[in-house]
Amino acid sequence: MFATAVTGVVLASWTAPAHADDVDDLLNALGVPQIVEIMQAEGIEYGDTLAADMVPGGATDSWKATIERIYDEARMLETVRGVFSQEFGDADTSQLLEFFTSDTGQQVIDLELSARTAMREQEIEDAARAAFRDLEGTESETLATITDFVDTNDLVEANLVGAMNANYQFYLGMVDGGALEMSEADILTEVWSSEEETRIDTREWVYAFLLMAYRPLEHGVVEEYTALSKTEPGRALNRALFAGFNKMYDDISYALGIAVARQMQVQEL
Repeated sequence: MFATAVTGVVLASWTAPAHADDVDDLLNALGVPQIVEIMQAEGIEYGDTLAADMVPGGATDSWKATIERIYDEARMLETVRGVFSQEFGDADTSQLLEFFTSDTGQQVIDLELSARTAMREQEIEDAARAAFRDLEGTESETLATITDFVDTNDLVEANLVGAMNANYQFYLGMVDGGALEMSEADILTEVWSSEEETRIDTREWVYAFLLMAYRPLEHGVVEEYTALSKTEPGRALNRALFAGFNKMYDDISYALGIAVARQMQVQEL
């Protein structure tokens, strides 16, 4: 729930913690490689949208090749894994592995992956958002359960911060690429100007996604997941996942800004 420069980003030399194998097992149980694969596909699609909106000449073969380099799946996964390992530190993996490798835990992950894939279709995303809006403001027990999960994991705020940081990195890439002249204060003002709109959209997406994903679960499973999230390992997991994916998106967003700036300069020439 929860970006890599075109010229190539040299990742820091990560010092793997003693429980590196456990971390890999945990990331695999969480379906992180599959999540990154889905995010790559989303990114390739977003590249076409970005080209239509900002790139002179649209989605040319050259632009598509650039997008494929930016959304390099192996590099994306390595970024997430490296930052996750550092942030997770020496937290205990046993309780987390017990849950996420169980039949119940794997069902949760499978449902999350299926919902994320399904919501790539605009009609399905629109329907999921509408379903949330229908429940909002009611005394729905399901909504209350999801709200507890969202609040426990700080999902709205964490996703909002990630989105705004990614926007900042995109503008910074545009500036460093020579397409814009903006100070850091200018960029921050521009990013914060959309804070409320981004918050509303983020909250709606998070609830729509979770309501759709967890609908088939038996009663009590989300509550069990929420209880796990309140433990110290659960908090470490949430913190490390957001750190890893946010770093990935920051790198990608900066690279996209650079790429758009270069395309604009080529057009001017």
